[in-house]
Amino acid sequence: MWDVLRAETLFLRMGMRLLAVALVTGLCAGHAMAVPKRVVSMNLCTDQLAMLMADEGQLVSVSHLASDPASSVMVTEAQRYAVNHGLAEEIFVMAPDMIFAGTYTSRASVAMLKRLGFRVELFEPASSFEDIEKNMLRMGELLGRPQRAAELIAEFHRRIAEARGGEALKRPLSALHYANSYTSGAGTLAAEVVDAAGLRNLGSELGLTGTSRLPLETIIISNPDIVAGERLGGDAPALAYETFEHPALKAVLDGEPMTGVANKYWVCGGPFTAEAVAILNAARRKLVGQAHP
Repeated sequence: MWDVLRAETLFLRMGMRLLAVALVTGLCAGHAMAVPKRVVSMNLCTDQLAMLMADEGQLVSVSHLASDPASSVMVTEAQRYAVNHGLAEEIFVMAPDMIFAGTYTSRASVAMLKRLGFRVELFEPASSFEDIEKNMLRMGELLGRPQRAAELIAEFHRRIAEARGGEALKRPLSALHYANSYTSGAGTLAAEVVDAAGLRNLGSELGLTGTSRLPLETIIISNPDIVAGERLGGDAPALAYETFEHPALKAVLDGEPMTGVANKYWVCGGPFTAEAVAILNAARRKLVGQAHP
């Protein structure tokens, strides 16, 4: 506790000059906000939106997760930026004039950065396609790039429409199966992706909301037509994924593999979320023998 207080006191002292500049340029709360020139993102979802929209040289740092191929769809792009781990002290020395974070991102660091006078913009995680569009619009406005945001939103709608491949005449039942027997119920981005792909979501039909436990026994009894998810961590045995190898699940799959949908396509919302729709819609078409239009 004392270490945290001493660190904060040090930051406050070091930050006096920076705050004086911020007051003059109108970067503190209550002043008209100019287009930011040095932006830092400390959240995977804002990382990707910022990389998609920022002008050349405007974004200076993204979180370490942006370079993780299991989490990010923009690993190559992330190599262009300095890496941060969501620590207030490392972001402080970058002297950003705007910081992007998620509502659940490193709350202690976010609180400290706010106390130091930095402008921190918080983004809610996307739980629907509408949320994705809202977050893209807001990111474009904050970066002074509304036209780029409009282009990405148009691309998002185009890719979703293409991934749907027309109206689904048959809507098979699907179960989303994650590590430790979790699933996505109603009110989640994954559930909307499933619906857009022309499938019914078992979690939603069972009355589950958010990310919830869905025991393997319930999946077996429900006998879904498709089981989708992603196994992470390589080929080594892991208790978190023991149900993926269970004979009862393999019986439900009837010799077919699980439909693999990478978490990175829907853990954050963006134009790339359409890829999850395309994967699931392809699995549905294969099941019902429907060719893509």
